Amino acid sequence: MVKFSLLPRGKIFFELYQESAENMVRTAELMKEMVDSWENIEQKVEQIDEYEHVGDNITHRIIELLHRTFVTPFDQEDMALLAHSLDDIVDLIHAAAVAIHIYKIEAPKEGVKELASIIVTASKEVEVALRQIRSQPKLKQVLPHCIEINRLENAADKVFRGAMAELFENCRDTKDIIKWREILEHMESATDRCEDVANVLEGVALKHA
Repeated sequence: MVKFSLLPRGKIFFELYQESAENMVRTAELMKEMVDSWENIEQKVEQIDEYEHVGDNITHRIIELLHRTFVTPFDQEDMALLAHSLDDIVDLIHAAAVAIHIYKIEAPKEGVKELASIIVTASKEVEVALRQIRSQPKLKQVLPHCIEINRLENAADKVFRGAMAELFENCRDTKDIIKWREILEHMESATDRCEDVANVLEGVALKHA
C-alpha cells in the first residue's frame, strides 16, 4: 500500500492546505460577523476581499508546487481538487459579501444568517479534518468530520429552499428577488464546496488508511 511521503515537499503541501483552511475559516467568521452585526459593511467586505486574494495566492502556490513535484503525498488530481475547492469556498463567500455591498442591502434576511452560521461550522470541520491527513495513523479520524460536513450541507440545502420559498411568497419586487437569490445561491454553493472537500478527504482516508 502506498504510504504518505515524508519528503520536505510533502510537509509543505500540508502546511499550505492548513494555511488555506485557516484563511477559509477567517473569511467565513467575518461573513457571519457582518450579517449578524450589520455594521461596518464596507470595511468588512474589503477585509473579505483581502482574504480572497490570500486564498488565491495559496492555491497558486499549491498548484505550482504540484507541477514541480513528481512524488506527492496522495493523488495529484485529488490534491488539485482539494486546493481548488478550498479556494472556491472563499470565492463564494466573497461573492456573497460583494453582492450584499453593491446591491446596498439594507438588512440581512434570516436565511442568510442561518447559512452564514452553517458555513462557519462546516469550515471549521474542514479545517479539523485537514489536520488529520498529515498523519497516516489519524486518517480514519477524518471520516466523522466528513459525515458532519455532509450533514451540514444538507441542512444548508434546507435553509436555502426555505429562504427561496419565503422570498417568492413575500417579495413583490423582481429586482429584490434577483438580488437575494444571487446572495443565497453563493452562500449555499459555499457549503457544496465544503462537501466537495469532504468527499476528497474521505477518498484519501479510505485509500490510504
